[in-house]
Formats: sequence, C-alpha cells, structure tokens
Amino acid sequence: MSRADEDLLLEHQLCFALSVASRSVVGAYKPVLEKLGLTHPQYLVMLALWEQSPRSVRSLGAALAMEPATLSPMLKRLETAGLLTRNRAPEDDRSLAVELTEAGRSLRREAAEVPGTMMERLDLTREQVQELNEAMRRLIAAAQMAVASDAR
Repeated sequence: MSRADEDLLLEHQLCFALSVASRSVVGAYKPVLEKLGLTHPQYLVMLALWEQSPRSVRSLGAALAMEPATLSPMLKRLETAGLLTRNRAPEDDRSLAVELTEAGRSLRREAAEVPGTMMERLDLTREQVQELNEAMRRLIAAAQMAVASDAR
C-alpha cells in the first residue's frame, strides 16, 4: 500500500479518532451523570459555575467555548431544575449574571466523586488523565491557530 493510500485510511485520521473518542467518553459519563440528574453539557456548565459563581453568560460561554445561543437553553433547563438563577447584572442590565442556588452548590459534593469514578471506568490514572488533557490543550491551541489563520 502506498503512503498516500495509507494516509487516507479511516483509522489514520485524527478527526475520526477524536470523534469516536469524544462520543465514547461522553457515553461513559452518561450513567454517572444521570445519578446527578445532569447531561454531559450541563455537567460542564456546573463545573464552570463551581469554579466561579456568579459569572456572566459571556464569561461562562468563553470558559466553555460555547456560543450564548447554545448555552441559553441549557441554562434555562438548569434554572428550571433549581440549580442556578439568571438575573440582570446590577452593573450592566444588558448582561445576565448566572449564579448557583443552594441546590446547585450542594450538588458539588456529589459531583466530587465523578472524576475518580471516571478514571476507574476508563482505567486511567490521574497522571494519564493529566497527560491526555495536556495533549488535548496543545491540539486545541494548534487547531484554533489554524482556523484563525484561515480567517485572515
């Protein structure tokens, strides 16, 4: 098989491996997060809010690399579930401030078990998770630079 033919094999495509890995890992999270009453995207929102609350929708979107239009329906569902509130920011009434409720803050205690549970489910050590995260951050940065240079 020629190098060109080999390069075009599905199993050699970075985009394919990342896509399958993403779906597989999110699928492994599903039963763990269901016990918390959260979907994977909602879990990510809650993680960002456990790091900082209150915060603006814009700040939350930036932290999660999500557009406000994608984020808004999730925030509404989490608000309906009683985990957060959305109110006009006192310093800028054009901006929404997202803040955890007591129930949202309390959920953090249960969620503290998720990382360890996932390391067990995926048979990964803390060091392996750190290495994977570092590799993914480098890949994300390189991909974002490539997209930015295309926009010029």
